[in-house]
Amino acid sequence: MVSELTRRIVLGTLKPGDKLPSENTFVKEYGVSRTVVREALSRLQASGLVETHHGKGTFVLERVTHNGLRLSHETANNVRGVLELRLGLETQAVALAALRRTDAQLAEMRQALDDYETLASTGDSCAEPDKRFHLLIAEATGNPYFTDILLHLGNAMIPRSRIAPEERGDSDLSRQAYLANLEHEAIYNAIRRQDTDAARAAMWTHLTNSRERFTPESET
Repeated sequence: MVSELTRRIVLGTLKPGDKLPSENTFVKEYGVSRTVVREALSRLQASGLVETHHGKGTFVLERVTHNGLRLSHETANNVRGVLELRLGLETQAVALAALRRTDAQLAEMRQALDDYETLASTGDSCAEPDKRFHLLIAEATGNPYFTDILLHLGNAMIPRSRIAPEERGDSDLSRQAYLANLEHEAIYNAIRRQDTDAARAAMWTHLTNSRERFTPESET
């Protein structure tokens, strides 16, 4: 429950100022007790994601990016640095995800890629399903530290959305999205087969290509 709500907040499904559903709604939605709901809300409050006002409800807070991970000028060099960090982090995460993923998690990954393809085909931004796919892989490791690091990176995970227009050049963004989608599919198929070596190789290829595509407007 905590991971799902955190993901909704980070991805923007739940926006700053939004009121969370009532305890009764969460009890019915997740099939858990009120105690579990209250503990989950307490953890979200401790993470600085929500704030409870007695008598009014619990509201999503504006996220504050940690100084150590903020891309203050959002330049191509900064984004390349994030991709280099992700190369080390996500090649290990995807191998663990291939071993530990559940069928339900695999289905969520499939939905994220279907959403990505739909948006790419219409020329819309693919940033949300892109980020969701990578977060789902982190969650499938069963190790919350992988998820925590990606959540702290926030929008810095998606290079195309972080680069100033004057640095983007004249490259075809739809072409970049198409190439990234092919790479995502290779990652997904390796996870589906539970092939750890292929999963590592596919993630390495994807993130390396994303780094090299900076020229720098690529999707990840």
